[in-house]
Amino acid sequence: MSGLIGKKVGMTSLFDTDGNLVGCTVLEAGPCVVTHLKTKATDGYEAVQVSYGERREKSTPAALMGHYKKASTTPKVKAHEFKEFEQELKLGDKVDASLFEEGSFVTVTSHSKGKGFQGVVKRHGFSGVGEATHGQHDRSRAPGSLGGSSYPSRVFKGMRMAGRTGGNKITTENLKVVKIDMEKNLMLVRGSVPGPKGTYVIIWK
Repeated sequence: MSGLIGKKVGMTSLFDTDGNLVGCTVLEAGPCVVTHLKTKATDGYEAVQVSYGERREKSTPAALMGHYKKASTTPKVKAHEFKEFEQELKLGDKVDASLFEEGSFVTVTSHSKGKGFQGVVKRHGFSGVGEATHGQHDRSRAPGSLGGSSYPSRVFKGMRMAGRTGGNKITTENLKVVKIDMEKNLMLVRGSVPGPKGTYVIIWK
């Protein structure tokens, strides 16, 4: 397998071999269940679908219930496909943190914290129009001019303006695996991973 689904638990710090205090993100790496096997004959490509996280049967559609029953497992919250896999897998197999090794590097995909609708100062780091003198009134956080009136008589695409901020899909590469706790299925990676605690993440080898 080239990766699995996990969850961001929080952050902590560890001392490395040189005695430096290193900030680490704690990730729950699985366990994931193989819920679907795609083949070239039926789907046109080969891939393994793994699922993670317990979901109530009451809030699971009937079609998904049948999908998970085929794999002899309970309903899951998240599912993702991985196209690169070396070992032979079958429905119902479990994939956990043993997929990774301490000292290796991983790539983590997650969603950043959503900050709602924000102005240009918070969203793009603008400093405002200027000082409060010379006729300026309530302009300290204003965006300023957006373009000419008679020409081009429109706002150019890509103009940095107010809008929804955060909640983006972000991929962080080359995070070093500092420690793996196989009993609790926890993995500590050096550095930060975007998103709040409890965010579902995809961890790639």
